Amino acid sequence: MSATREVHLPEEVCAAAEKKFADKFTTIDELLLFVLHELLHEEAAALDEAEQLVLEKRLRDLGYI
Repeated sequence: MSATREVHLPEEVCAAAEKKFADKFTTIDELLLFVLHELLHEEAAALDEAEQLVLEKRLRDLGYI
């Protein structure tokens, strides 16, 4: 397993999240890990889309499309 870090969050926020997502995640750590992975994935997808637009513009400017 990789190294971990300690994060401090308000107790009421953690308790509410644990209650709301108890059927999907057994710990708040699992929930936070999932959310962070999703956010990172969405950001990477947005960058890929931006890169695709730049590539298409370059190909259009060169007359390939």
